[in-house]
Amino acid sequence: MDRSFHPRSRRIAPVVAAAAAAALLAAGCSSSSGGKQTEESGDAVSAGQAGTPRLTVAMITHAAPGDTFWDTIRKGAQAAAAKDNIKLIYSSDPSGPNQANLVQNAIDQKVDGIAVTLAKPDAMKAVVAQATKAGIPVVGFNGGVDDWQGQGLLEYFGQDEYVAGKAFGEKFTEAGAKHAICVIQEQGHVALEARCKGVKDGFKGKTDVLYVNGTDMPSVQSTITAKLNQDKSIDQVVTLGAPFALTAVKSIADAGSDAKLSTFDLNKDLVGAIQDGDIDVAVDQQPYLQGYLSVDAIWLYKNNGNYSGGGVAPVLTGPAFVDKSNIDTIAKFAAKGTR
Repeated sequence: MDRSFHPRSRRIAPVVAAAAAAALLAAGCSSSSGGKQTEESGDAVSAGQAGTPRLTVAMITHAAPGDTFWDTIRKGAQAAAAKDNIKLIYSSDPSGPNQANLVQNAIDQKVDGIAVTLAKPDAMKAVVAQATKAGIPVVGFNGGVDDWQGQGLLEYFGQDEYVAGKAFGEKFTEAGAKHAICVIQEQGHVALEARCKGVKDGFKGKTDVLYVNGTDMPSVQSTITAKLNQDKSIDQVVTLGAPFALTAVKSIADAGSDAKLSTFDLNKDLVGAIQDGDIDVAVDQQPYLQGYLSVDAIWLYKNNGNYSGGGVAPVLTGPAFVDKSNIDTIAKFAAKGTR
């Protein structure tokens, strides 16, 4: 891809994304997880589908098995694929080297574009360079806001995790909290580490980082419970994903703690927890929008030469704060799986 004409300065303000998708019928997509690829529907044309030539786009993420956050990403990606006459190949693996192998598989298949997460950017650098060398446009989303441009990606869709975390920390200070724990479910994941660093820098109280095994929810629950039992001064818990927040609700109850609970990310089950007062606030990075824009961006680039952010600024999909003041408005969208 020729990006030699792009301005090099990164001082341009990030682009804030705003997009609305019409109701779409499913088009040919494929999916996989854990490094395996499975084919889904065929080549049926849906109403309103683009009349442009059929493209094949690979979406490769670092999703761990069972993490429902990625269902929303995929739903957005599938909607864009249906609209754009794109065959979508989805695959994922939480291991950096394994994710890199999935990208190499996409290169070998000579796909028309790749959308990828850079949760572990060092593991992805060489294979992303191979894709670029092969003339395949690559866009980033969800993980890698500090690395996408250096690796030569065309665009990036997501939130600035450090900024979101710092805003959270400031909220905790305003609420009068004194001692917070920030629960990280995957050690070494750059976006998660950035969230907790932001919380620590924005919060005037004490912040401890607690690492848990995100693939084992009973272990997550017991580890948080043990920490709360060990230190009764903890008055604020922040988790980095909706499933972990719902588990932390049980931990707080098990420990008989009065700690408040806030989280990154949102799903339909978390909506009820906010409505019930079990969770104070959630940061929504709009994963549906990330998936949708990543696939649509490749269609726009291949057909029109368009790219968002000028190659120097990320397209921000968050943070959007959700609490009791706006949860009823969000609930209807969360029920559809789009928030």
